[in-house]
Amino acid sequence: MADSPATPAAPAGGTADLGGLAVSRVGFGAMQLERLHDDRDAAVALLRRAAELGVNHVDTAEFYGDGFVNGVIRDAYRDRLDGSGDDGVIVVSKVGATPDSGRIPLRLAQRPDELRASVEDNLRSLGVDRVPVVNLRRADSGPGLRAEGEQIVDLDDQLAVMTALRDEGKIGAIGLSAVSLDTLRRALPAGIVCVQNSYSLVAREDEEVLKLCVAEGIAWVPFFPLGGAFPGLPKVTDEPDVRAAADALGATPAQVGLAWLLHHTPNTVLIPGTADPDHLAANVAAGAVRLDPATLATLDAVPSRTGDITFD
Repeated sequence: MADSPATPAAPAGGTADLGGLAVSRVGFGAMQLERLHDDRDAAVALLRRAAELGVNHVDTAEFYGDGFVNGVIRDAYRDRLDGSGDDGVIVVSKVGATPDSGRIPLRLAQRPDELRASVEDNLRSLGVDRVPVVNLRRADSGPGLRAEGEQIVDLDDQLAVMTALRDEGKIGAIGLSAVSLDTLRRALPAGIVCVQNSYSLVAREDEEVLKLCVAEGIAWVPFFPLGGAFPGLPKVTDEPDVRAAADALGATPAQVGLAWLLHHTPNTVLIPGTADPDHLAANVAAGAVRLDPATLATLDAVPSRTGDITFD
């Protein structure tokens, strides 16, 4: 396969501002590329296909596949990771965790020295001198990890090292992930450009965090956008109203769930992940799904609820 993909299509969902960068509103979450660990060529091809479909925003982390995913991104996009030019790709990474073999495949790495080391690891594995945006992955909100012991680190200490890395030119901008409303408020003076929290049609506990992001011009990048990330949590695709809307629109329930997020607020940027080319195309096509006022009202009325995480 050639090093450069065909001329990219226009992003199906348009673009949004992420720290001064125009990113496709339907991006790509690279975590699931780890499933292609034994077929690197397929992983590279999937990333290049995403670019052909108009995706110019890829979300990653050094702890995805312990560097494997970042290496695939480097191979797929080579000299285009600064986001410049018509075929440039904007990579957003995150720090604050490291791989682990437990039930949740990562553990926290919150100390300032760990954050700096993780940024350096990202620079090395991506083969770049600067990562456009790096998210500080906290543990203020779930589902998932909570900080204990030495991993309980004051936000100001973390922002100090992130700001220093930005001043040094190693990162372009600072984002936050898995944070509470109070943490976001405290962090605003540092110049936060995006927030990644777990959020979907059926899990809207962070609506106040989202409202603050809208007010401050901060991009909202929900992870687990279809719910059901762990057993015991509700799934968007199980909702009768979502399924009915999908039937009426000739779309899939997953596409309706993603489309609702894009319609909900203009600062929303999606990063659905997959290791399957057909699923990738379906995710990108969700950006073109239009929801009329009546359908939106029906979906808005779907209750937000929590569930109990269970592990086998």
